[in-house]
Amino acid sequence: MLALATAPSTIRELAGTPNPEARALLAELSVGLTPLQAAQAPKLFQLRRQLGEAVLIKLLVIILRAFLDSLRVPDKPEAADILELADTLAYTYTHDSLKDIILALKEARTRGSKFYQSLDPSRIYALLQEYFNRKAERLEQLHLDQKAQQASNQQQELAQLQQAAPQLTQGLARRIPVDHPNAGHIRQRLTIISQKEKRGLLTPEQAEQLRAETTAATHRNPRPDWQPSEVARTAISRRHQQTYQRFVESNKL
Repeated sequence: MLALATAPSTIRELAGTPNPEARALLAELSVGLTPLQAAQAPKLFQLRRQLGEAVLIKLLVIILRAFLDSLRVPDKPEAADILELADTLAYTYTHDSLKDIILALKEARTRGSKFYQSLDPSRIYALLQEYFNRKAERLEQLHLDQKAQQASNQQQELAQLQQAAPQLTQGLARRIPVDHPNAGHIRQRLTIISQKEKRGLLTPEQAEQLRAETTAATHRNPRPDWQPSEVARTAISRRHQQTYQRFVESNKL
């Protein structure tokens, strides 16, 4: 289709001349086209920046002309109407794609739209607007579904965390402080308990009770720093002086 748009022909010729090749190409592009693919395709403003405005208008003219050629309606929009349609679409749906336009026109044919004996530009605008309203609803529903899925995943993760929380808490509670004076002995005792449980020498309940008792031994009550009172410090200093004096006198002897 890009080759047709860049061919040495005027926009008026493209709008006023039936083009079986363009119609066949448009039909080929629309086969298997989904709303998701249309939403992910390059947007019109991107094509205008990449290809230029003239090429973009030609592409829209080719799509509109091929759509009109596919309808057996005696009274159809003329070349001037097609040009005006293409220009309006280029500046109305800047953040939608050419594939959106193709899919909208395809759905206008396949969804049972009745054109009777005439088809004017206002009817085409209405058909396109219906498509983009449906697209907005689809995108909103997709967004809500994604949020619901994320919420469901978070609930599952929370449930798993809640199930694992007791085990994690037990694991943290059984951590042996590095500076514990009996760390090696306690660690060895926990290993022996696990080995006995694996060999069937202890039931799971007995092993759990022994682990709890062993873990309880690792807890030490905090001892705040103790500072003697002024009277106690004076007495301690006097006692140290007396001891030192006796040591000096004994050495003199």
